[in-house]
Amino acid sequence: MECIDHDDELDLSSLVDKTRNINVPIGHIIAAQRWKNSELHHTLQSNVQVLFEENLGVVDFFPSSKIGVIFIREPELVSFSGQKKKLAKLRKANRVQAIVLAEKTPTSSQYYPEVQKFCIMDLGFNIIPVPGQNEAASLLAQMVVSESHMNANPFLKKRTYRVDEALLTTIRSIPGLGGVKARTLLEHFGSIENICRASNQELSMVIGKAGAVNVLKFFEKK
Repeated sequence: MECIDHDDELDLSSLVDKTRNINVPIGHIIAAQRWKNSELHHTLQSNVQVLFEENLGVVDFFPSSKIGVIFIREPELVSFSGQKKKLAKLRKANRVQAIVLAEKTPTSSQYYPEVQKFCIMDLGFNIIPVPGQNEAASLLAQMVVSESHMNANPFLKKRTYRVDEALLTTIRSIPGLGGVKARTLLEHFGSIENICRASNQELSMVIGKAGAVNVLKFFEKK
């Protein structure tokens, strides 16, 4: 990981302060002010209540108080060096469980594997490819709904306290998978890295052929 100089330490302290006291009401999402009136905002607000905050540091969205989502747009994916440093700072601050949404398009797809490797292998962040802002908004809405269900049902809380919340939310976002299979998948493979590496046969043995197809399609693994 890159070294952080004195000025960066000051930035890191500021980042920690910004993410320390986030309190997201159930059924809401907190978004950075820079996303107001964007395409993503318009799609998102049709599904969940959006609250805007000016000082979120490098985090773009908080679907819950413990999960921070960073959205890497197409130009940032192509020129990743600046974003790489910000993500490293967020990892060092260690105040939220991070999920990265990366805008993977025909233009940026060749750069995605390097970003994916850095996020998963170097930082331990969950990363999800999305083709655009509308799809990103749909995933964010699913995260909010998932968190709302878990907070509203104390029995679900007891059952999921040993599972990484960000990872569970990420896997539950896979279309057609469902909560039961998401949990089964996590219990068997243990990490998103292992899930990404799993073959069709390995996935099918755990969640069935249809579930395996959904997982492979979600991570765009040929």
